[in-house]
Amino acid sequence: MAPSGPVPPERLEEGLGILRSWGLEPVVGPHVRDLHREFGYLAGSDGARARDLEEAWCDPSVDAVICARGGYGAQRMVDLVDWAAMRAAGPKVFVGYSDITALHEAFAVRLGLATLHGPMAASVPFLEDGPTRDALRATLFEPESVMTLGLEAAGVLVPGRARGVTLGGCVSLLAADLGTPYARPGARGGLLLIEDIGEEAYRLDRILTQLLRSGWLDGVAGIALGSWEGCGPYEEEVRTLLYDRLGSLGVPVVEELGFGHCATALTMPLGVPAVLDTDARTLTLDVPALR
Repeated sequence: MAPSGPVPPERLEEGLGILRSWGLEPVVGPHVRDLHREFGYLAGSDGARARDLEEAWCDPSVDAVICARGGYGAQRMVDLVDWAAMRAAGPKVFVGYSDITALHEAFAVRLGLATLHGPMAASVPFLEDGPTRDALRATLFEPESVMTLGLEAAGVLVPGRARGVTLGGCVSLLAADLGTPYARPGARGGLLLIEDIGEEAYRLDRILTQLLRSGWLDGVAGIALGSWEGCGPYEEEVRTLLYDRLGSLGVPVVEELGFGHCATALTMPLGVPAVLDTDARTLTLDVPALR
């Protein structure tokens, strides 16, 4: 399904081919190839995108719902979804990142389900990076084999060790959710995984400051940072800003853990108990992402 932006046809076909090579039988939602009549940044109407999610989730022959791409638009359709029908249908796998953060939050708050912050079928990392594909495939087929997550390049912003349930995604979407009827009240007790793309340093500053001022970050247990593509020079600017805004929370912070808008994007389960360890620079799950 395409809950946000339109999907380049050639990238969609390539992604479907990869899924078929795994022995899966991908079914393309009726409106995945649509384009909104007025707003070219949307993949069809809000109602059509919501129906695609509902129908896929409530179809007992469908085992997983994998988003085709992000972009913008999930916030416009999330309240049009029949969440009562989704709840009645029971759990299944849901995969996506970027703008899909709005749906990850909805699945967590409205249904109490864990989801996968992972590569989308038509996303560049999924199409071009072997380790990205391998991480998602292992999570789907052998989840017990990917209990410890992180890249060798990961670093430490604030040392320590923390335990909690994972949550998060694209930090600008988390901030945009504040004040809406079904927003999560805060990250208290959780391990927050955040990343973003294309937010200049002052805008990223504003987003993090909003989360701080609102109290949304009060009591967070630990923070894992992903990629910050297009947000400015990392070492000279972005890293300094992240430390300035998050260092005073007094919780462990691991940086460049390897998720989000980066060349190698690991699949990170959201809604799963885990341990963040800055000595090992890893996130270790207490239980497999899927059962």
